[in-house]
Amino acid sequence: MRRFLTLPDVAEILNISMDQARSLVRSGDLEAIQVGGRGQWRVEEAKLDEYIERQYEAQRQARQQRRRTTRADSESSA
Repeated sequence: MRRFLTLPDVAEILNISMDQARSLVRSGDLEAIQVGGRGQWRVEEAKLDEYIERQYEAQRQARQQRRRTTRADSESSA
């Protein structure tokens, strides 16, 4: 089992473009390290798993907020 993934690996796993993978790393949304003389990015599998879980949690919270908003809107119009 590998510990670190390349950005092409990350892009493939998330089914996104290389530019999107780079953007996630540059923004800090996805933690990565630079290694080697050319400073190639590597993402630890555990960090990718954490990123994915944060995205699931963000979706759960957004869904709950939409439900609250919909419920409040329907109650105020009744």
